[in-house]
Amino acid sequence: MLNSEGLTINEKTSILYHNLFDYPLNLADLIRWTSGKQTLPNSSSVSILNKRGYYFMEGREGLIYKRILRKRISAKKMKMARKISKILSFVPGIKMIGITGSLAMENSAEEGDIDLMMVARRGNLWTTRLTVYLLINLLGIQKRSPKDKTQKDKACLNMWFDESDLVWSEKNRNMYTAHEIAQIIPLVNKDKTYEKFLFENRWILSFWPKAVKIKNIKFENKNSASGLIEKLCYWLQYQYMRDKITRETITPTRAFFHPQDWVKVIMSQLSP
Repeated sequence: MLNSEGLTINEKTSILYHNLFDYPLNLADLIRWTSGKQTLPNSSSVSILNKRGYYFMEGREGLIYKRILRKRISAKKMKMARKISKILSFVPGIKMIGITGSLAMENSAEEGDIDLMMVARRGNLWTTRLTVYLLINLLGIQKRSPKDKTQKDKACLNMWFDESDLVWSEKNRNMYTAHEIAQIIPLVNKDKTYEKFLFENRWILSFWPKAVKIKNIKFENKNSASGLIEKLCYWLQYQYMRDKITRETITPTRAFFHPQDWVKVIMSQLSP
């Protein structure tokens, strides 16, 4: 076991950040996830060790074995995610399906679900969402619902975008959301929608400058024009969800379902 005193404050910041997710970094990870403009004041005083090629905080050597185990678990869940995404890709309104959350980092626990981000064709978000859920129910695909006590291997479709509304709002731009965006793995990517999503959110590079390569793509960003069917689908689904809404974001062009404010939780732990 080696003491890694030659690390920069940006590298230590990255190790400290990923420590919150029980995720020790190897050298390739450290290069990719070296932090950008935001560094943590207490990073300079943190003692970092290296063993078997992994960097971790002193006293957390056990994370190496946890990461190896979770990588194996994630491989099984990844196969499920690919199978589900392949089926849903046939829905006409689907433009992109991406893996998010811990599974995108191969850091999923055995009891974890399968988080999927969905991007729908312009002006067809709620029609597409309704079609997807009808198909899931028809085929018997297990999906996670808010009241589920068990979530193991269930599809959790908790982020929906209309392709005309891909930009993350400025008030929600921080180290955590930037990482969540950068780690997305596209499984379905029609008409370079994934590349467009990254380009629209290229601000993430100020937090994680080497995490992803973003190409300068020229594309039209027209406003969505919802038809009568789309408006009806939105109204019906909103009425169904209205009494259950807590922290969820529900608009004609977006639907985010995150009962737990993970941004607040993570960022509070990063404060000195």
